[in-house]
Amino acid sequence: MLTSKQRAYLRSIANNIDTILIVGKNGLNEKIIKQADGALRAREIFKGKILDTVYEKHKEIVTNLAEATCSNIVQIIGSKFILYRKNNKNFKIKLPK
Repeated sequence: MLTSKQRAYLRSIANNIDTILIVGKNGLNEKIIKQADGALRAREIFKGKILDTVYEKHKEIVTNLAEATCSNIVQIIGSKFILYRKNNKNFKIKLPK
């Protein structure tokens, strides 16, 4: 679980990164989960977007994606979201206490 201070720090990092994952009209599927897992393994944090053609609730999709990838939801604003998962072998982001 992330503290509010850690979330704020991660949001500041995410300001400078591009959206790399887009959930399309097919919604959440194995391909999206694999892409998210790979992004978290390589970067620890990424931004994603859910297209308007998806009929499921955005918060529900992001929550399910976070559970499937064992990651933390940093932020959800509208159709955009940020996920974080610490890479214990090769961590790049040092969170504040």
